[in-house]
Amino acid sequence: MTPDDADSTARPTASTYDRIAGHFSKTREHAWPEVESFLDGRSGEVGIDVGCGNGRHCEPLRDRVEDVVGVDVSRGLLLEARARARERGYDSGLSFVRGDAAALPVSDDRVDLAVYVAALHHLRSRERRVASLTELARALAPDGRALVSAWSTAHDRFDADADAEAGFDTTVDWTLPDGETVPRFYHIYAPREFDADLAASDLRIVDSVVSSGNCYAVVGSE
Repeated sequence: MTPDDADSTARPTASTYDRIAGHFSKTREHAWPEVESFLDGRSGEVGIDVGCGNGRHCEPLRDRVEDVVGVDVSRGLLLEARARARERGYDSGLSFVRGDAAALPVSDDRVDLAVYVAALHHLRSRERRVASLTELARALAPDGRALVSAWSTAHDRFDADADAEAGFDTTVDWTLPDGETVPRFYHIYAPREFDADLAASDLRIVDSVVSSGNCYAVVGSE
């Protein structure tokens, strides 16, 4: 399945990030500490960054595996990611593919290390979110590990009950330098709901925490 064939709910996200790609990329310079911590001490042959954005997490991932695939639905962000990789010299063994999180461009049981951060919450239905998690399970090698994250009701940006059973849908504006605001869809996860969606997929939870206002889970395939 290509993004053009995917559920139409993916298209608004692609359009939104195509519009803001250049400015967004400039604000996403460094890898998250949680990603670096997850990768520390791990290695393998194949890695994948699902919802790779400007590729900032592909760089530390590339240090741990031989080949990396960065997948994103936004053409604009993929252009930023390719340019960043060339400029910083980590483009060897790295490919960027426009694709859908629920149809990853890798074969079964192939991925040793995966990063799926700050992207799951952009999928508009629970069905698609769980489908994307099951797709990640399909791609993971038997001993593979992935880090999954999403914005949480525990974030101090939201006046929400972090102990609730379910989160909520909202939009968060991105403000461009000219003052234009571009709304972005988010599903804000309650931590219990995050774990429930992981459990509803074919993934196995190894560890689950809330850090810096985000839900994080280290997962493997069942």
